[in-house]
Amino acid sequence: MPVRRLNHAVLYVRELTRSVPFYTETLGLTVAVEVPRQAAFLRARDSLNDHDLGLFALGVHAPGPQQGRVGLYHLAWEVGTLGELDETAGKLRKRGALVGASDHLVSKSLYAKDPDGNEFEVMWRVPREDWPDPDEQDRIRQLDLPAALARWGADRTTGAAAGSVT
Repeated sequence: MPVRRLNHAVLYVRELTRSVPFYTETLGLTVAVEVPRQAAFLRARDSLNDHDLGLFALGVHAPGPQQGRVGLYHLAWEVGTLGELDETAGKLRKRGALVGASDHLVSKSLYAKDPDGNEFEVMWRVPREDWPDPDEQDRIRQLDLPAALARWGADRTTGAAAGSVT
């Protein structure tokens, strides 16, 4: 049976008291279930999943992720509109969590780190009819969010976040 899509992700974190507010306040996830000081299960708005992100607390002295070591590089969270991407960029900047932004031609992406150093991407999918030729060589460019907003508008929806089945 082939895989259809990622259903949820689970991360080890140091403290739920830091991580839960980070994900609820920056990405708008809500707490579905929490086991105090041990685990939390968060859900994205309009998600049909039991949870989209699980967090398991290891304690304040647990080592964090290290770049260049085997393990997860990042997760990508999709938003429904460029306006939501712009709003998320502001929230991540305010927390000092934003570490990069890229235009992948098929998506507009922000990169950030949570309080434990876990990296994640927040992206908006470009409408399929506007994707470039697959042979395009320069597929990663600097993100110009104002130009993208001018082209597609703040409320244009596409992809799975717009309700299509993946």
